[in-house]
Amino acid sequence: MTSERKTMTLNLTKDEMDILDALATRKDVSKTSILKAAIKLYYIINLRIESGEKIFSEDDKTGEKAELLLL
Repeated sequence: MTSERKTMTLNLTKDEMDILDALATRKDVSKTSILKAAIKLYYIINLRIESGEKIFSEDDKTGEKAELLLL
């Protein structure tokens, strides 16, 4: 089953485009793939936070934890 595809125009700053280019190059994937993955990740994280979960990152060396917050 295929989903209907839609096209959109995205306006990024030079810095944002540089980051997107770097990620796509580093991962050897298209910029579209990076953006699709980012949307999916944001969606999943947002669902978990809305359900009351907290999401943290932890520094392996210091054990310091930082909570991830979304706008």
